[in-house]
Amino acid sequence: MARLSQTVREFHHFQPLRKVIKLMPSKEPILKVEGFNVEFWVEGVWYPAAIDMNFEVAAGEVLAIVGESGSGKSTTAMGLMGLLAPNARTSGSVKVKNVEMLNQPLSLLRKFRGKEVAYIFQEPMTALNPVYTVGFQIVEVLRNHFEMGPNQAKERAIELLTMVEIPDPAKSFDKYPHQLSGGQRQRAMIAQSLACDPALLIADEPTTALDVTVQAEILDLMRNLKDKLNSAVLLITHDMGVVADLSDRILVMKDGLTVEENTSDIIFNRPQHPYTKSLLAAVPKLGSLKVRTLPAEAVKAQPVLEIKDLVIEYPKRGRIPAFRAVDGVSFSIQPGEILGLVGESGSGKTTVGRAAIGLLPVHSGSIEILGNNIAGKKLRELKVIRRDTGIVFQDPSSSLNPRLPIGESIGEPLFLAGEASGDELNTRVEELLDSVELPRSYRNRYPHELSGGQKQRVGIARALALSPKLLIADEPTSALDVSVQARFLDLLTELQDRLKFACLFITHDIGVVDILAHRIAVMQYGKLVEVGPRDQVLNQPQEMYTKSLLAAVPVPDPKEQKKRREARAKLLATIGE
Repeated sequence: MARLSQTVREFHHFQPLRKVIKLMPSKEPILKVEGFNVEFWVEGVWYPAAIDMNFEVAAGEVLAIVGESGSGKSTTAMGLMGLLAPNARTSGSVKVKNVEMLNQPLSLLRKFRGKEVAYIFQEPMTALNPVYTVGFQIVEVLRNHFEMGPNQAKERAIELLTMVEIPDPAKSFDKYPHQLSGGQRQRAMIAQSLACDPALLIADEPTTALDVTVQAEILDLMRNLKDKLNSAVLLITHDMGVVADLSDRILVMKDGLTVEENTSDIIFNRPQHPYTKSLLAAVPKLGSLKVRTLPAEAVKAQPVLEIKDLVIEYPKRGRIPAFRAVDGVSFSIQPGEILGLVGESGSGKTTVGRAAIGLLPVHSGSIEILGNNIAGKKLRELKVIRRDTGIVFQDPSSSLNPRLPIGESIGEPLFLAGEASGDELNTRVEELLDSVELPRSYRNRYPHELSGGQKQRVGIARALALSPKLLIADEPTSALDVSVQARFLDLLTELQDRLKFACLFITHDIGVVDILAHRIAVMQYGKLVEVGPRDQVLNQPQEMYTKSLLAAVPVPDPKEQKKRREARAKLLATIGE
């Protein structure tokens, strides 16, 4: 963490491509949008997704577009550079550096995409090409826009990977996207986007897959980008803490319309529109809730999940040496208890979660679900145990079958388990859609027709289909906007109170853990560094690593967030010493 802070301060040394850095604001805005509309042709009808959008982003300024999932945030951003599907049409005016972008030939757009305008997409696993290494993809961008030899481009690519603090950048240069964790893939895509020092950076949920410490460093990096290079930033996010940390102005969207636009200070402290007020009210505030305790009978009961001395290794493959992802982890979860598992990207959180449901082989140690040790079990034996477990995966796009309507995806566990069929199955599917607040009509839609947050809700409904005794939730709220996240957390709490299932809640959002968890476990480099009651870990952390995690959590208040950022810088300086 300290290394990247130093890298941020010396960011201008990594900029050999830009010949002139303009430090004074230009008279013309970098991005100027007037009367912009986006519509989609669906079954013979044009449906509006963005209506009469008007905004500007100046050099050195950050404009944040916020709103619920499906409000039109990402659609607006992608429409600006002609990245929408063929069934979409746009109208109005979009000017980048005073050059009109709408209805222009592809040759003109290619000159701007990547070089003058860079886009950080919401889902790195689907945005990065799986058959090429991340280094090759960064080099491709550099050589496409600049006259660079392969060696010079590789050197620049490694510098970019170093800036976003990917572990061992020289080796990561040769890795494929699937060999990186979710957060590392996001960092690789950010490095690719920064390759050409863009005048305008469109960041669509740039910190969705990142843990809080790396998120803080990436926010520092983006802040430095717009300050040092005088770049404009269009930030799209549902994380109001990120908005408070980075934005100068905020535009609030609902159902394709702009409901409010103002400075960051006014939006957070004196919002005018009821929708804006409801968004801010849904934001979790660290340390604002009462301590959650388990009933005495639950504490004394047999653990639903008990992990002892767990070791998971990825075996050697060719030149790639064996890697120990989890080393000696032990914890248990009681009936009705939520254990929040937090830590940086690559710390082993997701590996533990997948092993707990039998998706990864165990090198040594034991994993007991309701007293049954699943370590070393065959698939036939695991099928019986898995009826009592459910899992919500981190990436909803890759976990849903793109060929199945979402109604079939949700109903599939019920049908295969013999729990329901026919009309009863249809009724159960509709009830599950209601529980995650999706319209029943969505059962006939395919995953690509839903937003990122809507797809995550489908994954949640699928995991809850069999009323599991153990739920593994791997970043289930990462793609949800704050209002839907708040409703989902209320839903999860209500379901747990009724069904008494245990939950391993894996997340990088400590604000969510604060709301849900009875206990918190902190992981670093495959080891468990701290475990304890929620109140103790959040308010009286014992380990320096836990303290650094908590210091990196952004809060939805621009003034308070500035103080926290300064305090965090002092803490990191202390750790560095």
